[in-house]
Amino acid sequence: MRKIKIFLLTKSIGLYLNILSYARPQKAKRLAYQFFSQPREGRLHKEKLPEVLRETQAETFAYDGHQVQFYTWKGNTHVVLLVHGWESNAARWEQLLPYLRQSGSTVVAVDAPAHGLSSGVEFTVPRYAEFIDVAVQKFKPDALVGHSIGGAACVYHQYRYPDTGVSKMVLLGTPSDFQILVDNFGKMLGLNNRMILMLEQYFTDNFQIRTRDFTASIFGEKLLLDGIIAHDVNDEVVAFAEAKKIAQSWKQATFIETKGLGHSMHDDVLYGKVRDFLAKD
Repeated sequence: MRKIKIFLLTKSIGLYLNILSYARPQKAKRLAYQFFSQPREGRLHKEKLPEVLRETQAETFAYDGHQVQFYTWKGNTHVVLLVHGWESNAARWEQLLPYLRQSGSTVVAVDAPAHGLSSGVEFTVPRYAEFIDVAVQKFKPDALVGHSIGGAACVYHQYRYPDTGVSKMVLLGTPSDFQILVDNFGKMLGLNNRMILMLEQYFTDNFQIRTRDFTASIFGEKLLLDGIIAHDVNDEVVAFAEAKKIAQSWKQATFIETKGLGHSMHDDVLYGKVRDFLAKD
């Protein structure tokens, strides 16, 4: 019953936007972007932080009108920055954390825009990349680890902000083509071609890059650091083919194919490989 209600709601929203695209196109464009970019889950409350985050040194930094939340597990001078995905938060790294701490590394996790304890109501990869850069400037990480759209933000960060001192990067269940996300959003709501084109134009106008050009397979050609790309063949959220696209362009990355992990990518064997890769000189 709940799935039926969600289906009817999404299609009703799509129908409304399709009609509005003719009557009030600017409003339709703005509303479509809001539905696309505003997460519905992933928020945290200071009074009810997950236990794994209560063990940290928590810090909030001001950036361009935003409050960016970081959590630090203190270790040695080798620093790893963790970047979570859509409708999640820094607590998602609880299972990976023990492996990283085995090597003595200092581990820093960030809450994305409009997630966790960070401020904002909308999420975009360019803004997330800016949050990552705040962390890079502050904590000087040696490595980045990103899950899902957080991995895409890591790739875009390295493309947008080269020469940061980051020497390694790990991508887990990461999408390549932003256009696929837009197309899937359109299919979910049942948007017509006019509405899809208007949404694409909104991104071009506001971020100065076409959705079809916003792809990790293009950004990956500029990556000079070593890396791991791990993706599950049974991932129902981000297609396995997306990781293959990134691997084809990022020549210095090792590709790891997994089976049965789904989109979460939580696995002791995989996390052991990530630990060993990051710890290796």
